[in-house]
Parts: sequence; C-alpha cells; structure tokens
Amino acid sequence: MNAQRNIDHLLREAVHHGDVPGVAAMATTDEHTVYEGAFGVRRLGGSDAMTLDTVVGIASMTKALTSTAALQLVEQGRLDLDAPAGRVVPALGEVGVLTGFDAQGKPLLRPPKRPITLRHLLTHSAGFSYEIWNEDIKRYKDVMGVPATETRTNESIQTPLIADPGERWEYGVNTDWAGKMVEAASGKPLGTYLRDHLFEPLGMTNSAFRPTDAMRAHMASMHQRGNDGALSVITHAPPPLPVGVDQGGGGLLSTARDYLTFTRMILNGGSARGERILRPETVALMGINHMGDCRVRMLKTAVPARSNDAEFFPGVPKAWSLAFQINLQPAPTGRAAGSMSWAGLTNCYYWIDPTSKLAGVYMTQILPFADAKSLPLFNAFESAVYSSLR
Repeated sequence: MNAQRNIDHLLREAVHHGDVPGVAAMATTDEHTVYEGAFGVRRLGGSDAMTLDTVVGIASMTKALTSTAALQLVEQGRLDLDAPAGRVVPALGEVGVLTGFDAQGKPLLRPPKRPITLRHLLTHSAGFSYEIWNEDIKRYKDVMGVPATETRTNESIQTPLIADPGERWEYGVNTDWAGKMVEAASGKPLGTYLRDHLFEPLGMTNSAFRPTDAMRAHMASMHQRGNDGALSVITHAPPPLPVGVDQGGGGLLSTARDYLTFTRMILNGGSARGERILRPETVALMGINHMGDCRVRMLKTAVPARSNDAEFFPGVPKAWSLAFQINLQPAPTGRAAGSMSWAGLTNCYYWIDPTSKLAGVYMTQILPFADAKSLPLFNAFESAVYSSLR
C-alpha cells in the first residue's frame, strides 16, 4: 500500500504543479497489475477526469502492434523477413536513395545497394526517415509537395531513403510500410487485421484507428508546451483524431488499460486471456538485437514544435529488435539489460522487462516529444515501480 501511495503522490503532485494536465499510468507483472493510477483532466481547463480508460493518440506506440501483426504473418509463411519487400509491395522495390539536391533544388536519387526487406523495416534500418528528425527529408517534402507524415495519407510516406538498407538505424516511416505489407499479405485493411487478430483476442476494446462513439466520449485533448513552458490546448491537431488511411507507424488510439494488456502478452511469451497471439520463439526474437552493429542514436529535431532532441538513457547502448528498442545495458530506472521499450510522439511511453517480469505504460497528451516535464515524470514513475518491488 505504501508503494501505491508513493506513486500516487508522485503523479498527483505533477498534475498539481501543472507539469502535465492529466496522466494515466499502470504497471504489471506477467500475472497481475501491480500499479494503476490516473490523475488530472483530459483537457486543460476542463472537468472530465483522466482515467485508465481515457482514449489517447498513442502515435508511435502503434509500431509494436503493427510489428506484431507482421510477425504473425511471418509465422504463417505469408511474409518473409529477408525476401525483397518489393515482391509484396512493389513501391518498396522502386525507392531511391537521396544523395542531395541539384542547383535548382531538385532532389538527386540513386538506386539502393540492396533491396529493402521486412527485417530492415521492422528494425528501422531500411533507410527511411521522418521529416521531424531529418532536414533532408523535410526539404524533400517541401520541394516535392509531399504531405506531412501526420496527415496519414499514402502520399505522406512516399519518400526516398537517406541511407542504404541495412547500413544504419534511421527512425522513419519503416513501420508504415510494414503495415502495407500486412495489408497486402492478409488482404485486409491494417485496422481490420489488428482488430481481428490482436485487439479482440486480447480484449483491447478501446483500440482502433478510428474512434467509436464510445471511445470519442472518453478522448483526451492534445496539448502544446510553449517556449515559456506553459501548456495550452491544441484545438486542431492531427493527433489524437486520426484521418486518412491506417498507418502502421503511428495512427492508433488506445488506453493505458488496453496497452498494458499487450505488454503483459509479451511478458507471457505471446499468450494472454487463453489466446495464443505469437509463438514463444517469436516473442524471444522480439527481445534481441536484429540490427547487427548498428545502434539507436539521438533523434535531433528538425521541427522543435513537434519534438525536442530525444534519446532514452544517453550513454546506455541501444539496439532494435523486430518490434522494440532494446537497452543493451541496465537502465538507471532499474530496467534490466535486454528490456524492450518505445514511445509515442504524444509523450506516451512503455517498457517491457522480461528479466524482472515487469512492464509499464504511461500516457499523457503533450507536444513536443520528449517533453521537459512529462519524460522525467515517466522515468520517475518507472523508477518508483521498481523500487516498490525491491
């Protein structure tokens, strides 16, 4: 009970001091929930309380779910990790590598040295990037009139590579393309596939690309932290209301309770609620490095309103599995080496620690990413969870 009170106090004080408008956080072992709490409001200045079932835009936390879908199809032999991805989605066989811009400002492209594979896409080593963290892709989109990624259109991911497949970690629209491979192999829209093969079996009733009326009634608003440190409500932001096509890299809505169910399934080797989602050997592959000597690096912002410079645990080497970032050494929060994690642009975060059999989920709705108040609060929450179990 002391642990519950201590973590409650941590999160409640953050709301009281205006660090976050509202926050929902949960932690679980492979068997049961060990912490749950929600504080503050869904919308700054409003009266609707933040709860564990408040619907939020989870942004790039979508990636792990899309990767899970792709790996289900790998298990079935309908996708191949190492075959040319262009055999499944022809556009992936036609992508060039951006080498610069000519005197008129037009992009210069060359063919890649090797084909893109699903393994490249799932490990963010295909060479795709985001305009938020890459000035060249930002310039390319401006010059070529390509819509912003957040518009969630097919056109928004039609960008060149900035490195040859397999040569370095570069965070970008890789998982969006993996979602296109899921659609091509399954014959279903990504949202329908996820509903049928992940959400319904796991009881994730508040997770979807497009909100039901019930979900919409419990949705949090997005907030922006200004240069003065103050928060304000964003009235017309793409997140958390999704538009366009089902984008596997960042379009889902979900809740703390739903996402915790997914993390517990991973802790349990691919099963939950009596349902087998993935084979144990597949889950084991999701917990190891699949990018060789490449390492995850700091994300240097090209759009400060959307993201700060971002890196989890600077100084701790990190790689990427088939779905998650892997910290190759213990993290200062208590997270063991070999743990899996990632985040969403909206300052939502999670971790899955198979050594300690512990996972946690933390949800806020704040931009820019790696928020000066919300990210430290997540780290403090995680540290408090580990401390409570010692």
